[in-house]
Amino acid sequence: MDEMSLEDQLAAMPLFAGLTPDQVDEVAGTVLDRRVKAGKPVIKAGNWGHELVLVLAGEVEVLRDGQVVATLGPGDHVGEVAVLDDSRRNATVVAKTSVVIGAIDTGMFRALLRDIPVLAERLAATAAERD
Repeated sequence: MDEMSLEDQLAAMPLFAGLTPDQVDEVAGTVLDRRVKAGKPVIKAGNWGHELVLVLAGEVEVLRDGQVVATLGPGDHVGEVAVLDDSRRNATVVAKTSVVIGAIDTGMFRALLRDIPVLAERLAATAAERD
């Protein structure tokens, strides 16, 4: 099975669906990928949010007060609330399986929001659903 390129993965994510190829390339240029082993934290509640996290492969669990409130997989994102409003993380995210995540740091992400306004609308909607 062929691995999808980062650009193809991004274009398939609801957050980035419908963006032009140039916009997807712009987003891809900001993504740093990391691998996290099962059981290890991706985000810790209470820490300052410095990046938006995209799940590229594997699954993560979102925990609030020690309870799993969501399981996210490829195509999902997490961490937008803290990045959008310069706040501390409101949940812990732990790798349920070995995962590949894409991280977009706050500065880069804010530049993307300026360049691609539809992203801000989509993230605001997601944040409102999760709050």
